[in-house]
Amino acid sequence: MNITIIAGTLCLLLGAIITWVILNTVLKTKSKQIIENAAKEAETIKKDKLLEVKEKFITLKAELEKQVNARNSKMQSQEVKLKQREVMLNQKQDELHKKRTEIESVRENMESQLEIIEKKKQELGKVHKMEIERLEALSGLSAEEAKERLAQSLKEEAQTSAAAFINEVMEEAKMTANKEAKKIVVQSIQRLATETAIENAITVFHIDSDEIKGRIIGREGRNIRALEAATGIEIIVDDTPEAIILSGFDPVRREIARLALHQLVQDGRIHPARIEEIVIKVRKQVEDEIIETGKRTTIDLGIHGLHPDLIRMIGRMKYRSSYGQNLLQHSRETANLCATMAAELGLNPKKAKRAGLLHDIGKVPDDEPELPHAILGMKLAEKYKEKPDICNAIGAHHDETEMTSLLAPIVQVCDAISGARPGARREIVEAYIKRLNDLEQLALSYPGVVKTYAIQAGRELRVIVGADRINDVESESLSNEIAKKIQDEMTYPGQVKITVIRETRAVAFAK
Repeated sequence: MNITIIAGTLCLLLGAIITWVILNTVLKTKSKQIIENAAKEAETIKKDKLLEVKEKFITLKAELEKQVNARNSKMQSQEVKLKQREVMLNQKQDELHKKRTEIESVRENMESQLEIIEKKKQELGKVHKMEIERLEALSGLSAEEAKERLAQSLKEEAQTSAAAFINEVMEEAKMTANKEAKKIVVQSIQRLATETAIENAITVFHIDSDEIKGRIIGREGRNIRALEAATGIEIIVDDTPEAIILSGFDPVRREIARLALHQLVQDGRIHPARIEEIVIKVRKQVEDEIIETGKRTTIDLGIHGLHPDLIRMIGRMKYRSSYGQNLLQHSRETANLCATMAAELGLNPKKAKRAGLLHDIGKVPDDEPELPHAILGMKLAEKYKEKPDICNAIGAHHDETEMTSLLAPIVQVCDAISGARPGARREIVEAYIKRLNDLEQLALSYPGVVKTYAIQAGRELRVIVGADRINDVESESLSNEIAKKIQDEMTYPGQVKITVIRETRAVAFAK
């Protein structure tokens, strides 16, 4: 039995060995075939790649030859141009040499002529002196006395003629220019809507109940301190029912504080870490809103091609005010007025609208340099590649630089119209009263003025003069002088009308 098992096992082993040998032989044969096939395929791929490389080499070589030929032709043309320029320069040099020779000869002639003129001048001086001495002997007056009398008479005659001429010119100008100017200004104002003034120091945040005030204050005031530190705004929580006051002169910070409070109250989780997180998030939202407001404004007005920084500054105008007037609404209104007025005058309305929108851009810079806002706005416009006439209109709208284009007076007038119309701006009562007193005192400083009255909210100044001290011609000159002095020394909205009144009264009593 054991022998049978051993024999069977040996047979199985022998069969396995034979099978392994056969398989090994077959595998070697197949692997050899595979290697041969791979070598053939590699040789084919190698030949294909060599052909591709040769084609690319030929293509690149042809392109390089074209470039070299083009450069050579360009250099040849430049050499020809240089030679032509050299010939022209030589010709010009010869011409200059001829002209220099001619000038030298002319100069010599002029010098000889000047010598002759000088001699004649000396002779004339002697003759003139003799004639003066003869005239002094005949008239009994010295030359200086005669000059003074003649100058005085000519001065009086010139003053009378000049005053009469000024009156004629002024009347003629009023008959023609005032009518047209009023027509254009009135049409421009009537075609535009007006905006109301806004508060510029506080924002009132309304809440549903007074219980929220305690959560906003927090334990020992930590929440309100964290909110004030994060926003830079003073938060006033007092007895005012269902209201919290946000106080600060930066409208952007007040808006950030208002939106942050709104989100914190809605969320309900109010603690220092959450406050900082919400304020950072809201500040990013406000910055995005500023950019979006600038883009929307330029699209609404049809103004294109503005620099992104200028668009951001336009958006920041939404949160700035001037004398209670929203700066963005004022700039939009000025832009529309400028476009209307420019169209009436036959100028480019798009340029005028662009200048009107950007005229107060110096009030919202990223930094605060010590410059007037008009000059700063002009420098910003120049920095962002605006056209020279637009830059000049921005810088000259408060007469802080010289006007060099017709856009400048249009922007100045439209800015005054937008700021001076009723309800546009608020003015502190003390400053208003001081301005009226300054107007009256300025007119009283002139000799011959008896009384002065500032009326129509300071837009008209009535000046009463003594009839025995000033005549009609002098009263006309006085009104012009007072107007010029007010324009040079005072700051005022719109324009001030100066009316000089001179009257003679005869009084008698019947007893």
